[in-house]
Amino acid sequence: MNKTLTLGAVVLTAGLGASTAMAQSLNVVCSNEQAWCDLMAQNFEIETGIDVAIVRKSTGETLAQIRAEAGNPKVDVWWGGTGDPHLIAASEDLTVPSGVDVSGQLGWSQSMTEMSGGKAVGVHVGLLGIIYNTEVLAEKGLEPPACWRDLAKPEYEGEIQVANPKSSGTAYTELATLVQLFGEDEGFKLLADIGRNVNQYTKSGSAPGKATARGENTIGIGFMHDMVNLKKQGFPVEIVAPCEGTGYEVGAVSIINGTPNMDSAKKWVEYVISAPAQSAGLEVGVFNIPSNPDASTDPDAPDMAAVKLIDYDFATYGASDTRARLLDRWEAEVKGAGGVVEE
Repeated sequence: MNKTLTLGAVVLTAGLGASTAMAQSLNVVCSNEQAWCDLMAQNFEIETGIDVAIVRKSTGETLAQIRAEAGNPKVDVWWGGTGDPHLIAASEDLTVPSGVDVSGQLGWSQSMTEMSGGKAVGVHVGLLGIIYNTEVLAEKGLEPPACWRDLAKPEYEGEIQVANPKSSGTAYTELATLVQLFGEDEGFKLLADIGRNVNQYTKSGSAPGKATARGENTIGIGFMHDMVNLKKQGFPVEIVAPCEGTGYEVGAVSIINGTPNMDSAKKWVEYVISAPAQSAGLEVGVFNIPSNPDASTDPDAPDMAAVKLIDYDFATYGASDTRARLLDRWEAEVKGAGGVVEE
């Protein structure tokens, strides 16, 4: 195909069709939005009778956790978040092949599964974009951005939010996208130039869009499907696909190496790539592109065919050494140029 909060835990205990003594259980770490995490857990319990304890963490946090817990994992499954960290976890043998049949999934899902040796199954695609608040922009007499390079204009000083790529898969996707679009040196120069206009590097990838929608910020960077949700809620925002082209994520699901609940974990993977499970996301404002071709979608959801996409190199930018090197360079050359950094 040519062409990246506050911790909260919800324990759901439906246990339908199973006695308390015999009930199976599953611990899931979820890197999607909280409402989507909770709904999927609820629906899985109803479908299978397996009790689910689910907690929401960003991709960078989750990768750090499963590295720290290697050999003695506290979670069974990692669902959601950008694909690059899932590929890194696979390469470090932190995850294991699920053995789930993905032949009915879209091509990019099958490619992610194959690339990871069966350890990371692609579940959705998210396109990277820019969001701005039309009212705030007008009040300040600013022109809307159309391109990545526009974000470096001096008139946007203090007007931009983006996440911290060390904690956020969304922001790492942005970093990797600009490096692939412009070359590494020029990409980092642009990141530093944009950084001088950044008022805050947030911990969560969806936070800049939410702050922009509320009028607390002018311009944000994130995934377009989260922005569509905000716009459909009635916030005064517009969404931009950058003129130079943009990158994208293939969100994934992975089973953690060492899980004592392999059978239940496999059932989770099978469930989250099913059409009914993915279609339910629309109930809680999930407008990404699902991996199952039979899943329901919204007409306002981002359209891959309508956006100029780069040929995102998951093999390179999903490698541990590449990610570590780029994040070190971001720390040295970009972090200090902008505003407050949430770690």
